[in-house]
Amino acid sequence: MKRVITYGTFDMLHYGHINLLRRAKQLGDYLIVVLSSDEFNWESKQKKTYFSYEKRKQLLEAIRYVDLVIPENSWEQKISDMKEYHVDTLVMGDDWSGKFDFIEEETDAEVVYLPRTPEISTSQIKNDLNNKKLATDVDTSKIDVSGN
Repeated sequence: MKRVITYGTFDMLHYGHINLLRRAKQLGDYLIVVLSSDEFNWESKQKKTYFSYEKRKQLLEAIRYVDLVIPENSWEQKISDMKEYHVDTLVMGDDWSGKFDFIEEETDAEVVYLPRTPEISTSQIKNDLNNKKLATDVDTSKIDVSGN
């Protein structure tokens, strides 16, 4: 059995996440998703998620491509995860390209960087929602739409 592992926050799950998970699963038989814990996101990434770890885990477990979800609590755990779960391939988005090449030297695993879905990201969704909220907060009663 070929095992694949990937890491991420997977907040505000969208079709770009699904594309990444589908392509990761195609590289093996068993897909492990290591999901950043709330504490790790805040303390190490200075990132607050919309959904809690438990809710994000539930969403990931409902996806047919995902076989196992485990917590990510530190940057350093990748090597130990790969050894513990006998992983053959680490998959990351190509925005991390080159950052995990050292794993090939420290394990027998291959590192694959998959292209992201270009037109979607959680950051973009959050920005778009903030901009929409700002647009709806404008007091339209003071806008002259008569053309004068």
